[in-house]
Amino acid sequence: MRVTYAIGRVFGWVLTRLVRMLTLSGVHPNVLTLIGLVVSGVAAWILANGEFLYAGLVILCAAVFDLTDGAVARDANKATRFGAFLDSVMDRYSDLILLTGLLVHYARIDRFSYIVLTAVVMIGSVLVSYSRARSENLIESCKVGFLERPERVVLLIIGALFNRMAPVLWVMAVLSNVTVIQRIVHTWIESRRADAAAESVRDEEAASESVGRAELQEDYRSV
Repeated sequence: MRVTYAIGRVFGWVLTRLVRMLTLSGVHPNVLTLIGLVVSGVAAWILANGEFLYAGLVILCAAVFDLTDGAVARDANKATRFGAFLDSVMDRYSDLILLTGLLVHYARIDRFSYIVLTAVVMIGSVLVSYSRARSENLIESCKVGFLERPERVVLLIIGALFNRMAPVLWVMAVLSNVTVIQRIVHTWIESRRADAAAESVRDEEAASESVGRAELQEDYRSV
C-alpha cells in the first residue's frame, strides 16, 4: 500500500512539473492534443509491424500528451468548449488508429480469430464513449462502467510491453461491452425516474389548474 502511494506521489509530482513546464513554454493545449494523435499514429504503424515492445513505449509517450493537454489548458486558463470537444474527438481517433494497427498486424500474419477479436474491441471502445455521450443528453450523468478510456490505454500498454496482447484484447472485448450494457441499464433506470418525476409535476400542475378552475367557477356563482 505504501509502495503504491509512493509511486502515485512520484508520478503526480512529475506530471505536475511537466504540466507547469508546458504551460510556461506557451504551447497551446490543442497542439498537445494533436501531437498525441500523431504519436498514436506512429505507435499504430509500429503495432502493424508487430514490434509490440516499441509500440508500448510509444503509446506510453502518447498517453503523456493525453494526460497533459487538459491540465495545461486549465493551468494556462485556455480551457474552452471547443478544446474539450477536440480532445474527445482526437481520443476516439487515437483509440481506433491503435486498434487498426493491430488489425493490420493480425491480417499480415493471417490470424483471422484475432482480427475478429480486435474488431469486437473496436466496437466496444466506440460504444463506451457513444453510450455516455448519448446518455448524458437524456440524464445528468453516466459515468458507470468497468472500462473507460484510461483503463483501455493502460491495458494496451501492458499488452504491448509484456507481449500479452491476446489476453488483453479478450479483457477489453468483454469489459468494454459489459460497460456499454451497464450504461444502457443505468440510463434506463435514471430516465424512468426522470420521466416519473416529470409526470408527477404535470399531474400536480393539472390538479392545481383544475382546482383553480373550480374556484373561479365558484366565484362566478357567488356573484
